[in-house]
Amino acid sequence: MDDVYEGSSRLTHFNEQGRARMVDVSDKEATARIAIAEGVVTMAPETLRRIRDRSVAKGDVLAVAQIAGIQAAKKTSDWIPMCHPLPLTGVNIQFDDDGRDTLIITAEVKTTGKTGVEMEALTAVSAAALTVYDMCKALQKAMVIGPIQLLSKTGGKSGDYARGTEDDN
Repeated sequence: MDDVYEGSSRLTHFNEQGRARMVDVSDKEATARIAIAEGVVTMAPETLRRIRDRSVAKGDVLAVAQIAGIQAAKKTSDWIPMCHPLPLTGVNIQFDDDGRDTLIITAEVKTTGKTGVEMEALTAVSAAALTVYDMCKALQKAMVIGPIQLLSKTGGKSGDYARGTEDDN
């Protein structure tokens, strides 16, 4: 196990004893950071129509999912053990659909800080998708959530990332 900690291949979320730790970001420079994530919920066309028409018995699905996504972004460090709590400067959740059976959820999260907001954007999309499922499960239990993916991120030492570039690994 000692060879895991040699040189640049050191795993950052484990200490010298191989136990979990939160990475120390004290020496990192605070920069503007933005992450955009996307998730989809596939459902029957009638379910999507009811969401659009705001005729789901539990209420306005997209309004509730939007609030859930924002709340989840703010609470990501409570959900993901090694995430740093971050002062978010902006969270925007948007919904689109393909006109047939797919709801597309996009979350953009911003901060100025020492660590990125990728997990906050992914958590926001996940919570919004789960909320859509919860509010519509009486109409349809066979909805499918996913994929959920990071579309882009800017800022920080590792630089910018955009899905679909040659840096996808």
